This record gives sequence, structure tokens and C-alpha cells, in this order.
Amino acid sequence: MKLSGVREKRWLQTIWWHTSLRAVVQWSFLALTLLIGIQFILFARQLEQGAAISVRRPPGVEAFLPISSLMSLRHWLLTGVFNRIHPAGLVLLLISCLVSLLLKRGFCSWVCPFGLLGDYLEKAHRLLFGLRLSLPRFLDYPLRSLKYLVLLFFVRAIFVRMDVYQLERFIESPYNRVADLMMLRFFAPPSSTTVVVLAVLMGLTFLIPFFWCRYLCPYGALLGGLSVLSPFKIRRNTDTCTGCEECSRACPARVAVHRAQTVRSDECHACQRCVDACPIDGTLALSALDGRLSMPSRAYAAAVVLAFLLGTSAARVGGYWHSAISEQEYRLHIAQMQHPAYRHNRGTVPDYDLGELGIEDTNGATSCPRPRQEPRRAED
Repeated sequence: MKLSGVREKRWLQTIWWHTSLRAVVQWSFLALTLLIGIQFILFARQLEQGAAISVRRPPGVEAFLPISSLMSLRHWLLTGVFNRIHPAGLVLLLISCLVSLLLKRGFCSWVCPFGLLGDYLEKAHRLLFGLRLSLPRFLDYPLRSLKYLVLLFFVRAIFVRMDVYQLERFIESPYNRVADLMMLRFFAPPSSTTVVVLAVLMGLTFLIPFFWCRYLCPYGALLGGLSVLSPFKIRRNTDTCTGCEECSRACPARVAVHRAQTVRSDECHACQRCVDACPIDGTLALSALDGRLSMPSRAYAAAVVLAFLLGTSAARVGGYWHSAISEQEYRLHIAQMQHPAYRHNRGTVPDYDLGELGIEDTNGATSCPRPRQEPRRAED
């Protein structure tokens, strides 16, 4: 179908507007992430140097501790106790899951820095190759299951194999208390292995757009599974659809939008690129209630941003945002992080005595919880 000059201009303006809006949201979250990273690095350096702390530890850094957050979630579900070691990590996990449950995978396409990186690598890919390369179906489908297998591994280890004792033992352990500092030491400076792995992932994501998101990211698998239950989905009006397939060509997740009346794929990120690529107004929309409630890109962006603003604000007011680990305790950890107690092996930690390390846990005890009977090992 050939578009008239006026309609084509309006269509291109719509695409530019939405791309700019999503880019603004993505870059804003990236700027916030970088600010959190810089603030945490300064905090850690002051601790290591024994200097006075002039920069507070940013709670948002706990977003990079998803395994600890999953353990905290499981512990909360079992005991009703919202642990205070890394509470912000659990808060951000819950907000991301809630957004996916209600608004599909908005975290992936509007918030996550890796989604923004994937967008620009895809643009570079198209400039170089002139089209978007993709794997054949016989490779694509098995590889897409990898991220779910990784997620299944963690779900089984945490939600099936670990009991309350093991969860508390890990959560209160010296290793988990400084998991944020351990993460920083892993990346700054990065080892040669880390550099090689990151370079390979970047290269694969450049050659095959969104390789990490599509095939390997377990966080995306979790949110994708939840997004299937979302009432909001991309819906196509078959009466006005011309079959031009512009929607499918625009979709970064390579969903065949032009074939579905309702897109139910777990790969849909709700980026709405398909909606804006459609040349016929009203043919595609992100909607709920069988299309009776539509959510345009501006409303969607506002909903995602508000979810994180309100969620984190409620956590601050309720006292579930800042860690219970004091500056003094962090200084104790920094001084003895070579101690064997600061190790872990696939979810298990060695026996430890917090009192021996001069640390008091969040429950007032000074040694790791003792089981009534020998617990199962998480990695068995």
C-alpha cells in the first residue's frame, strides 16, 4: 500500500515522537543508574581509605543484586519478614514484577540500561548490514529456552531446595552483607575473563540484535513469564489492517504482529514500536478489556515512571529502603573481607560467627542460625 504524502509525513512524525519519548525515559533511567554507580564507588573508596564518609551509600545499588533479592522474596513469603540487609533490592524486584504483571515487560524496553544498549546496537547493526539478521527457527526456539533454564535453576535452588534456615543463613551471612562491595570488586577493575565475556556478549548482541535479552537474561525470563498474565496486550484490528507487515518488521522481539489479533508472546516488551510503525490509525494499540481500554505511549511512559517513583517513595516512608547495615559495620567488613567467612559456593556459605567478626545481625544474634536438623544442601 502506498501512503499519501501527508499521511506518510504524519506517520514518520509519530514514529519520531514515540522513539524520542522512550529514549528520554531510557536515558533518564540510565543517568540515574550511572549516578547511583558513581555514588556507590565514592562510598566504597572512602571506606577502603578509612576516610570520613561524605557520600552516603545509595540503596538503588541493590538493583544489581537479583539473587539476594530473590532469596529475600522467598524468605518474606515464608516468614512474613521483610529482611533489612538489602531491602531496596527486594522493593525494586517487586516493582518490576508488578509492572510486568500489569503492563507487560515495560521494565525491559523503558527502564533497563541493557535494553537501551540493545536499541543502539540494533541501529548500528542495520546501518552496517542494511537489514536485521536473525537466527533460523531451528536455532532460535531452543536458544530462547536458555534464559528460562537459567531462571529455572535459580527458582529451583531458592524456592524449592532452600528452607527457612538456609535462607536466613545466607541472608545474614558476611558474604551477603557485603554483596554490593563484592560486586564492585568483580567489575572494578574487571578481570580478563570478565572483559572477554562482556566483549563476546556485546559482539553477539551486535551481530544478532538483542541477543542477551532474547536468549540469556533470566530477569527478562521472569518478567516475560509474568507479562503473559498482563491484561494489556497489543491488539490488531483485522478490519482495517492492510497486511503491510510494517508492524512485524519494526518489532525488536521479532514477533509476527501482523498474524496475531492479540499478541500474547512473552517476548513482547510493550515498546509500542509496532503501534507507531502501523500506517493506519487505530489498527494497532496496547489495550485491555478486549480493546476497550487503550494505553498510548505517553500514558504508558507515565505509568511505568510513576510505578517506580511511588513504589520507592512508599518504601522510604515505610522504612524499607535503607539497609540496616551501618557505616561502622561496613568498616568492619572492609577490614576483614579476606576472611573465609566472606565466601560462598553456589548459594551455600561456610559456617560463620558474627560475634567473632565483631558484627551483630539484624535480629540481634551474633552467630548464624542453627537448624533443628541437618538441612539439605542447596546445590544437591
